[in-house]
Amino acid sequence: MTAARYHPFARLLHWITALAVFGLIGLGLWMTGLPIGLPKLLAYAWHKWIGLTVLGLTVIRLLWRRRSPPPVLPTTITPWERRLAPWGHWALLALLLALPLSGWLMSSAGGVAIFWFGLIRVPDLVPRDAGLFEGLRMLHHWLAWLLIAILAIHLAAVARHDVVRRDGIFRRMWFSGR
Repeated sequence: MTAARYHPFARLLHWITALAVFGLIGLGLWMTGLPIGLPKLLAYAWHKWIGLTVLGLTVIRLLWRRRSPPPVLPTTITPWERRLAPWGHWALLALLLALPLSGWLMSSAGGVAIFWFGLIRVPDLVPRDAGLFEGLRMLHHWLAWLLIAILAIHLAAVARHDVVRRDGIFRRMWFSGR
């Protein structure tokens, strides 16, 4: 059965975001163990720049989704999958908003100015506050682990659909029709 496919723009946004998020996860795990120095400062700067880009891409994805809703799920999808799939997708989208926002708030509370890709000064969202910074740091940390867990479930579901069930779910989001 050939499932209806996502619009090419939605697929492009999905895969750019996916690459950025996996890069952010790897960078985030690596940078926290670095000693203070230029490599750590550059890693944090890139993490913030890419994180803010993911925030922007996610807003665009949500606006696009209002204009162009996802295709209907094929009839081969079980009732429990039909109920859980939207929850998983909305959880991912919510985390793709919450994580960059918590990072942006954390930088603001830490008194660290962000210049997006070194060019555009991003406004502080809150005044400098050490206690708030620490709370946001912990929030960002746990949201990141929650994102990793939900991504693992998402990837397992994709593998199940594509390898085990062969029901066309993956091809709905992939670039080629095969």
